[in-house]
Amino acid sequence: MKPTDHQPPRANLGKVAVFGMGTIAGIFLGLPLIVLVVRGLAAGSSEGVAEAVVLSLITTLITSALTILFGTPLAYALARRKMPFRPLVQVLVELPIVLPPAVAGLALLLTFGRRGLLGPVLGSLGITLPFTTAAVVFAQTFVSAPFFIRSALVGFQHVPREIEDAARVDGAAGWSLFCRVTLPLASRALLAGLILSWARALGEFGATILFAGSTQGRTQTMPLLIYNILERNLDAAIFASLILLGLALVALLISQWFARGSLQEHTLV
Repeated sequence: MKPTDHQPPRANLGKVAVFGMGTIAGIFLGLPLIVLVVRGLAAGSSEGVAEAVVLSLITTLITSALTILFGTPLAYALARRKMPFRPLVQVLVELPIVLPPAVAGLALLLTFGRRGLLGPVLGSLGITLPFTTAAVVFAQTFVSAPFFIRSALVGFQHVPREIEDAARVDGAAGWSLFCRVTLPLASRALLAGLILSWARALGEFGATILFAGSTQGRTQTMPLLIYNILERNLDAAIFASLILLGLALVALLISQWFARGSLQEHTLV
């Protein structure tokens, strides 16, 4: 018998099944976003959107700055330093990624609220956190910083020790070694994680509404605005959603670009 190019019927059936299920998944994930874009372009109302956009951008920028300031040393310590209970510490740091937002908000309230663990201490210093703009930053940082720390940890772990050893031979050490060698080599992973963290902070809802409330101009970020005006002004809610979708899309594309560049660098090394 001569070999033929025809594939067995079962193989063809398998390809059709995979293609069909993949198509259904793609439609399920993509169609709601397409509908939102189409409706958003037609929406003309912008009730309270400008205030919410400004507040969201300001608070997420502060959140990103705090994440870099405190998250970078923590990620480096987890990646390079020997410490007791390191796996447990890493799990606790990354747990907010999978923690329900409402639970995160309740945890913040029980810790920093007026009757929380640190509430009396903060009150004695004249500091009140719940239902303030600072509470928005706290909520955003709590749920978004783990995305940056996780990415930064991986970036630091992939910096070749040989390059750092060579830099030490040339006289670099301590802070100089970190700033001139380690940090630049891990920078793409850090930037990818930072942008993803910023996007997560921008879309934060559950922890914010529990810990900060939803006061227009003070704590009402874009996700909270959408929730509050959904019933009385659907066009404004759709318009705000379209802005969030656009910002999230740009952030995701930039994060993926940095992540691909980081992967290519590690492959070349």
